[in-house]
Amino acid sequence: MQNSFKTLIAPSKSILILLPENPTFDEVAGATSLYEVLKETKEVNIYCPTPMTVEFNNLVGVNKIKNELGNKNLAITFHDYNPQGIETVSWDIDDGKFKLTVVPKVNAAPPNQDQVIISYSGVAANLAILIGGKDENSFPAIKGEDLKDVNLAHIGTQELRVTARTLASLASAVSSVSENVFGIIKDAGFKIDNDIATNLLMGIENASNSFTSQTMSADTFDTIAQLMRAGGRRIKEALTENRSFTTNQIPTNVPSSWTEPKIFKGTSVS
Repeated sequence: MQNSFKTLIAPSKSILILLPENPTFDEVAGATSLYEVLKETKEVNIYCPTPMTVEFNNLVGVNKIKNELGNKNLAITFHDYNPQGIETVSWDIDDGKFKLTVVPKVNAAPPNQDQVIISYSGVAANLAILIGGKDENSFPAIKGEDLKDVNLAHIGTQELRVTARTLASLASAVSSVSENVFGIIKDAGFKIDNDIATNLLMGIENASNSFTSQTMSADTFDTIAQLMRAGGRRIKEALTENRSFTTNQIPTNVPSSWTEPKIFKGTSVS
């Protein structure tokens, strides 16, 4: 696994990490951990076709996940503006800064700031790493033109079949995507800091239902121990139960010992 992963990333100057539609917490934890590792030596971007929700906020690197696939070409468009009103478009270097000038025709108003839309198109990546997913339909981006010439690899807990494309598989039948990512980056010799360890530990804990899943193995518990030694922290949301009681009201469904009188034998009370 070490040699295959290093072989995959070695020639790639730019890497794109792809999450599936509606990813699990474990998949996002594994993807962000891989991003944090690769960003030190590679140009790397991370993409998900669906927006992140509040449940992922504790993961380091989640703010780097983009909903736009393109990252190669900058596109500027003017929303709700008549292009016939433009006389010329020119560019210049002004005091070391790139300057784009849009000159309107006589009696025509220039585009206002609210009409300017900035977006990206095209993918500069040499390698796209797919994280998790059930099948190729989980990754609609790989069927588009942007990734037709990009090499594909997959990290997950089961093999992913892709029609009419070559896919390098790093899948492993372990408890979670996060456990697989840990094994890959550890065997490849990458440093695992406390943030990465925390992401992966949280991913394993979530995928295994707080370490109770039957998919857990001795190797999984060894991984957990190594992550904790690396500074990984278990982060759980505090569970609160809102209760409102009226004056002198006793909550129901409480242990009888809370309300039954205590009788102390051999003791007199005056």
